Amino acid sequence: MKTVDDKQRTAPKERARLDADSIIEAGLRIAAQPGTTTISVRELGAMLDAAPTAIYRHFRSKEGLMQALLDRLISMCIEQVTAPQEAWRERLTQLCAATLDVFSDYPAVGLEAIVLSTEGPGELDTIELMLGAYAQTGLEGTELVRHYAALSTYVLSFAAGIARARSISHDMHAHDSAPWWGRTLPVTAASHPQIAALREELIALTDREIYFLGINELMDSAERAGARARERAAASA
Repeated sequence: MKTVDDKQRTAPKERARLDADSIIEAGLRIAAQPGTTTISVRELGAMLDAAPTAIYRHFRSKEGLMQALLDRLISMCIEQVTAPQEAWRERLTQLCAATLDVFSDYPAVGLEAIVLSTEGPGELDTIELMLGAYAQTGLEGTELVRHYAALSTYVLSFAAGIARARSISHDMHAHDSAPWWGRTLPVTAASHPQIAALREELIALTDREIYFLGINELMDSAERAGARARERAAASA
């Protein structure tokens, strides 16, 4: 006759109860591991002690899972925006900095921003923040939307590209110092005089420096366009 201890040892192991939040948290833990370039449903199941098929009871597809993971990252970015509503430029700068840092911390998810739109609460809140910030410059209507789209596309594509490079290089910590060029530029003054003259300056550039250079240029452009819009409105009043 089996004892209670024998029955406990031979009883099938109970699977962990799953919900969407626990799956997302596990996915982010995997994404934060150095060298991770993709999120595997099989690996998720192993981490959660659950059958991989159980993941699909909460997400209809792998794409749906990645959208949920990406939207969680975007929500993490917007949580780092602490500047007051009237400080539109500071709010956008904080959001852009957080996007680069968070995507770099979870590159296997951040790189998906190149191809995925989540339509989740994180993405919608971010769109609202960016439109509201640029509206303070005086932009409105189609012009407001175009300037928002330019900044959003730049930030997402640049941050996702850096995240991809992080995942490939296994370097999860060089957010500030990673070289923008990353090559030696083996040219001569005779073959490529401009490159040869500026080789050291090109090699010295960092990802973050170029990232914010573009962001500041885009915000300057929006600010100038907003000022022109206010002038037109005042002239027609």
